[in-house]
Amino acid sequence: MVYVKVCGITNVEDAQLAVELGASAIGMVFWPESPRFVDPKKAAIVRSVLPPSVLPVGVFVDQSVSYVRRVAEVLHLGAVQLHGCESYGYCQSIELPIIKAVTVENGKMMTALSDVPETATVLLDAHDPVKKGGTGKSIDWESARNVARSRKVILSGGLRPETVALGVRTVQPFGVDVSSGVEQYPGRKDPARLRSFFKALASVEVGLPDGSVKL
Repeated sequence: MVYVKVCGITNVEDAQLAVELGASAIGMVFWPESPRFVDPKKAAIVRSVLPPSVLPVGVFVDQSVSYVRRVAEVLHLGAVQLHGCESYGYCQSIELPIIKAVTVENGKMMTALSDVPETATVLLDAHDPVKKGGTGKSIDWESARNVARSRKVILSGGLRPETVALGVRTVQPFGVDVSSGVEQYPGRKDPARLRSFFKALASVEVGLPDGSVKL
C-alpha cells in the first residue's frame, strides 16, 4: 500500500486507530493558529503510543529553527513538515528528514521546486495563505503528476475516501496525506471515514512503494 500520513492528530484514540489501520506516519501540528494545534505536552502522550514502525512528524509554520529543534528533540520526532515560507537554507538547517509543503493554486506551484532541497519530500497541498493546510480543497492532479515524475511527492489537498484511489492512480505519488477528509471536526477523526480511506487505498495496485518505505 502507498505511504500514508494521517495528519492533524490530537489525541491517543485517533493515533491508535490510524496505526491499527496501517498508517506509515502520524502528523501533529505545532502551529498555534491551526484548529488542529496540539500542545507539545499533550503531543508527548500521543507520541508514547506510537510503535517504532510509525513515523512521528511535527508540522510547523514559519516558526524559529530553535523552536522546531527543541520540540523535535523533546518528542523524538522522526521528521519535520514545514508548511510555511521556509527557505532552502532553513530546510537544510534542520537535521531531521524534511517534508516541505508546496502549495498549488489553479495548477500553479506557489513555491518554486528549486527552492526545496532535493533531499526533502515534497508535499503538494491546496494554496490558502491563512489556513496553511487542512483546507479540504483539492489540487490539480495533472500538475501534481508532473512533479511526481521527478520528485518524491506526498499528495495532499482535500483527499477523502471517495477520491483518494483515483488521486493515487492519477498522480502516482510516493505517499498521501489526509486530515480534514476523515474528520468529524478539526482535531477529531471520524473512525468510519478513516477506515473507509484505508479500504479505498487497499484497492489501488499501481506499482507504488510499500507503506513501510521510509522518508
